[in-house]
Amino acid sequence: MNVPPPADPPFRAEHIGSLIRPPALIAARADHDAGRIDAAALAAAEDMAIRDVVVLQEAAGLAVVTDGEFRRATYSDAFTTAALSGVEIQFTEDDGWKPSAGHGARTAMRIPKVVDRIEWRGARNADDFRFLASVTTRTPKITLPGPGYIHYRAGRANISADIYPDLDNFWSDLIAAYHRELGALADAGCRYVQIDETSLIKLGDPRARALLAARGDHWRDLLGTYIEAINAVVAGAPDGMRIGVHICRSQDPNWQADTGYDPIAERLFNDMAVDFLFLEYDNERAGTFDPLRFVPDGKTIVLGLVATHDPKLEAAEALKRRIEEASRFIALDQLALSPQCGFATSADQPGAVTPDMQKAKLERVVEVAREVWGDSA
Repeated sequence: MNVPPPADPPFRAEHIGSLIRPPALIAARADHDAGRIDAAALAAAEDMAIRDVVVLQEAAGLAVVTDGEFRRATYSDAFTTAALSGVEIQFTEDDGWKPSAGHGARTAMRIPKVVDRIEWRGARNADDFRFLASVTTRTPKITLPGPGYIHYRAGRANISADIYPDLDNFWSDLIAAYHRELGALADAGCRYVQIDETSLIKLGDPRARALLAARGDHWRDLLGTYIEAINAVVAGAPDGMRIGVHICRSQDPNWQADTGYDPIAERLFNDMAVDFLFLEYDNERAGTFDPLRFVPDGKTIVLGLVATHDPKLEAAEALKRRIEEASRFIALDQLALSPQCGFATSADQPGAVTPDMQKAKLERVVEVAREVWGDSA
C-alpha cells in the first residue's frame, strides 16, 4: 500500500541525530581539551567533519539531515550547560564505563545541579544550525535535550532551595529559557527541532520507581509534570516550527529502562501536545506494539526499528513485517521509520557499529520507507 509522503517533518525515513565521529574529529577534540590546539582549529575540524557527514546522509537518500551532534561531547551539552546559566554538572564517578548489576553498563554519572537562577545565555545552537543549513539542500534538524532531564537527574536535593524554594519558579525559568532558544533557532531559519526526552520511559520501570520514591517523588506525578513541561515548551515555539519528541531508552549496553511503553502510553500519546513522537522499538525490552492503540488520529509515530548498537544489518523484509505488525494497532499513514537512537550520543561512546554499517543502516531505512510508503520524503 502506497501512502502519500508528508510535506513536512516527520519524514517517512528519519534518523535520531547523533552519528559516529570520525577519528580526526575525536583527535582534534582531545588536542583542544589538552590545550594543543585553539577553539578556531577545533571548529575547523568540526566544520570539515560535518560537511562530510552531510554528504553521507544525502547520499543515503534522507530528506532530513543533522550535523551528527559533532560539536557536542554528549547530547545534553549544547543546551543544559552551554545555553543555561545557573546549572553545573557534577560527576559522581571518575572513570567511564562501569558495570551495573541492575542495568547493564553505564557511563560516568552526570548530575546537573541548579546553583543559581536559570537563565538563557546564548544562541550556540542557532550558530550551529546556520552552518548546517549552509552545507545541505535537505531539511536540517536540530536536537535539544528535554526539559525533564535536569529535574529527573538532579532531584529536589540538587535544585537549590535558596534559589527555588518553590519549584514552580524553577519550571517557569527553564521553560522561558527554552522559548528563547527556540526563538533564536527560528530567527536562524530552523523549522525542525527534535526534543530528546530521556526521563519519561524510566517512569515505567519498577527499579526507577523505587529510586524515585526513596527521594520523595512519585512516578505518576512526574509523568504529569514532565508532559506539562514539554507542552509548555512546545506552546511557546514560533509559528511554523515543527517539534517532535524522541522517547529515549538509551543504548545497549547502557540501557536505563526495563519496561515497555504500556505504563505511560495513554497519557504520553494523548496528553502530550506534539504531532509526532520517535519511539525505540529495537529489542524485546521495548515491549509490544499494543500501546500504539492509544495513539489518536493525526499523530505520527516514528518506529525506531533499526538498532544503532547491533553490528548486523537488519533485513528489509523483517523491517517491513515489523511495520505491518505495528499497523494492526495504528494506521499505516501514521507511521514512519528510523534507527532506534543516535549512533553516538557521546563523542567517545564505544559501539559495535562501524561507519560502513552506519551508512548501510541509514540506506536500509530509506529503502524500506520507499517500499512501504512509496517515498522516503
